[in-house]
Amino acid sequence: MPDVLDLSQSPPLTQLSEDERLLRANVRAFAEAEVAPHVREMDEQAAIPRALIDQLFDLGVMAIEIPETFGGAGAHFFLSVIAVEELSRVDPSVAVLVDVQNTLVINALLKWGSSDVKERFLPRLASDTLGAYALSEAGSGSDAFALTTRAVEDADDFVLSGRKLWITNAREAGLFIVLANANPEAGYRGITAFLIEHDRPGLQIGKKEDKLGIRASSTCELLLDECRVPKANILGELGRGYKVAIETLNEGRIGIGAQMVGLAQGALDHALAYVQERRQFGTAIAEFQAVQFQLAQAQTELEMARLGVYNAARLRDAGLSVLTEAAMAKLFSSQVAERVTSLALQLFGGVGYTKDCPVEKLYRDAKIGQIYEGTSNMQLQTIAKQIMQPRG
Repeated sequence: MPDVLDLSQSPPLTQLSEDERLLRANVRAFAEAEVAPHVREMDEQAAIPRALIDQLFDLGVMAIEIPETFGGAGAHFFLSVIAVEELSRVDPSVAVLVDVQNTLVINALLKWGSSDVKERFLPRLASDTLGAYALSEAGSGSDAFALTTRAVEDADDFVLSGRKLWITNAREAGLFIVLANANPEAGYRGITAFLIEHDRPGLQIGKKEDKLGIRASSTCELLLDECRVPKANILGELGRGYKVAIETLNEGRIGIGAQMVGLAQGALDHALAYVQERRQFGTAIAEFQAVQFQLAQAQTELEMARLGVYNAARLRDAGLSVLTEAAMAKLFSSQVAERVTSLALQLFGGVGYTKDCPVEKLYRDAKIGQIYEGTSNMQLQTIAKQIMQPRG
């Protein structure tokens, strides 16, 4: 008989270290004190004030994994997940700004940046510069590598021309990671990642999208018209941009999972408080078994989604593959977020359908989780491909 694996000493995934508990408490307090009073105004104006972004830098959540030598916190990926989750309980728009900064932009520079790139850009990202990640185009959504943006070599530079769409943080960003094809004949093996500063000639921020949800988060097109970028600003190696994109997005999906878990928890918290107040037939609706069972189901699904996100984040910090786990975490958490926010809104009754109800916004915010950083169908395809492989 094989030995039985003793799991009695393994802590549960939701058990946090002292640093993780402290960050959760600090970010929660910040979100409730500094973000919550402005949520409706930011949603209506479709903008996050620069002063609030500066506060996020001061809080330390904009550079969680950047080493202390470059001005960051020198912490681990899981803390980014905690920060995104807690901010999302109050406003997923603010949370995705922090998420893109950490799980996409900084993550890519830490993994693929040369020593020179890190020395030039990480201190800025740690202090006051927001980053953005420009991959998508009009004809390359789920088919992310059908890029038409071109990069033509010219002496010590590459000259980029093309149009990127749906770029989160575009309006506020000071640095963009832009994917372009430097060798179209090689197909996806010609794709290269470039670092482009916002004030470089030939780069222009275009139309800002008028969105259903996460409205305060800027989503804009990025126009490149013979934008000259020095070869020293290549991220990774020439022709290796596809690998930069794939590996970065795998980890970015964990961050989106955290966003979905956080916003669902925020909606459920509102609902749990409201059912104690709302009275029908002479009693609080919290006393109705039907309501209790729906809330119990919602809390169960939400906790399972949280465990999936935490598991993927822990695996990433352990240096293990997260391809399948990240896809599962994003897929399930986005489904749960839609169901939980819908239930919460319904429990509010007619009030829930008005702008005065905070759940109305969270309901709108939830839908994007099944779309960006890989649609739900793309996550299913990734999971299916992995589980159908022969088992060793």
